[in-house]
Amino acid sequence: MPAINEMIDVTTGRTLALHTHLPLLIFFLLVFVAVLGALLAGYAMEQRKKRSLFHMVLYAAAIAVTLYAILDLDYPRSGLIKIDTADQLLVHLRDSIQ
Repeated sequence: MPAINEMIDVTTGRTLALHTHLPLLIFFLLVFVAVLGALLAGYAMEQRKKRSLFHMVLYAAAIAVTLYAILDLDYPRSGLIKIDTADQLLVHLRDSIQ
């Protein structure tokens, strides 16, 4: 009986974690900070005669990778970051009960 109780607790916690996401305000703030940083960097580069393509691409890549990682962590079933180990633990627990 304790194993069944434990399995129910684990699946309930997992289901809750899958359906709980970051508030939309957090995503708006992330995009706002990215745009604000780009505006400040562009304003600082305005004074130069030649713009640095390397720095522009590096900044865009850093912002894109950061936003992607946050979104990927928020939705663990899709993307590069997977939670297969948690699924395997649940399968192992199910098999041990039977």
